[in-house]
Amino acid sequence: MSQASPNSEPRTPSLLDAVIPLGVLIALLSLSVYLYGADSSYGPNQIALLLCAGVVALMGMKNGHSWSDMEGGMLHGIGLVFGAILILLAVGALIGSWILAGTVPSMIYYGVQILSPQWFYAASCIICAVVGLSIGSSWTTAGTLGVALMGIAGALGLSPEVTAGAVISGAYFGDKMSPLSDTTNVAAAVTSNDLFRHIRHMMSTTIPAFVIALAVFAFIGLTAGAGKASATDIELLLAALGTEFNISLISLLPLVLLLGMAWRKVPAYPTLIVGALVGCIIALIFEPESARRLGGGEGALASLKGIWYSLFDGYKSTSSNENVADLLSKGGMSSMLNTVWLIISAMAFGGAMERAGFLQVLINWTLSHVKTLGGLVTATVLTCFGMNAAAGDQYMAIIIPGRMFRDAFAEKGLHGLNLSRTLEDSGTITSVLIPWNTCGAYMAATLGIATIEYLPYALFNIICPLLAIAYGWLHFKQMPISMTASAS
Repeated sequence: MSQASPNSEPRTPSLLDAVIPLGVLIALLSLSVYLYGADSSYGPNQIALLLCAGVVALMGMKNGHSWSDMEGGMLHGIGLVFGAILILLAVGALIGSWILAGTVPSMIYYGVQILSPQWFYAASCIICAVVGLSIGSSWTTAGTLGVALMGIAGALGLSPEVTAGAVISGAYFGDKMSPLSDTTNVAAAVTSNDLFRHIRHMMSTTIPAFVIALAVFAFIGLTAGAGKASATDIELLLAALGTEFNISLISLLPLVLLLGMAWRKVPAYPTLIVGALVGCIIALIFEPESARRLGGGEGALASLKGIWYSLFDGYKSTSSNENVADLLSKGGMSSMLNTVWLIISAMAFGGAMERAGFLQVLINWTLSHVKTLGGLVTATVLTCFGMNAAAGDQYMAIIIPGRMFRDAFAEKGLHGLNLSRTLEDSGTITSVLIPWNTCGAYMAATLGIATIEYLPYALFNIICPLLAIAYGWLHFKQMPISMTASAS
């Protein structure tokens, strides 16, 4: 294939050009899931995404782009998620150090005794919603409380898939409705709306979706019974935790500090790193034997080696209780490397699609077929979902459709708040439902449950976009441009 001359303008891609890479991607990902099932995100999906990035590059070069231009698009896409990658690695380090420090074991120890199995799923959803609302971060909520709640579910013999869905539902409710949330601020900014008016307008879809999800979690918990773990199993687990760690409220100090820093809007990466380092200090003071054992020796150097080990390769439990060993042998930056691989592969594909102009073509085609209000809202939701799948990043799924649909909403006589709400109902919320999206990959790695397995139970994230579409077709809660600020 000949290289484009430096001064030539690339041709506008056709709809077929844009659809071919997506068709190839869907076919390869479907084959990946068919062949590998829940393990498809541990290599097969990465290969599919990178191969499709190559297909996009070839199609772009056919239209006059140079290889260096297409490569630059891929690198730009990858560059957008470097911050997310740093956060992923920091979360891995935090989990490892918090287990060694006894923070996660103490959370599990106390949580098992406090939380009723029948109400566990609903309680988990509410707890994560409150914390997410307070700190504005679904990732931090899942990476701290979510990890502990997954451990408690395992101890009680409850479903890890339902628990992950409850954690994600609550965390995303809090993130979506918090003025501290990045995505909430981005959605308001890209549509030129006041942040607090945007949050108030979102309540019409967000509150009903959360209430419905909460009711379903309560129903699942009440009908599922007390879980598979017997009272004896729980007693043995608590005893095993007490044998391996010094369970105490002091061990919860890293959690208190981290939530305080997040509430004060300290950036996520330094917050997580400080939380991990405080966990190391707690481990050095209160868990020296565990640190030395992990370091494989005696003395201060062995303790230092063990703490260091927990940061890069996680904690390795030696408990004779298999449940405890499974619950606590995790964490470390290395545990996140597969997720980093998946995110890089997805963003290479998304960056190539954007640079080749294929994303723009797909959105323009969608807009050309919108005739009604219900069709416009549906198109916005589906476009945001498609952007989450094609570009692999929720920020792109908010910003690009936000720019593209502004005029269309105005032409229908709709206030920009309807667009900003729809962007959040779909762009923010559905990102976690896609395995190769940064959010889906993060949650799968952090909670230890494959995206395809927790997806049916991420109830809030499924209900919210469906309500948005229903509201559009019913012309319900659609604010006209003429409505004054006081009426919102």
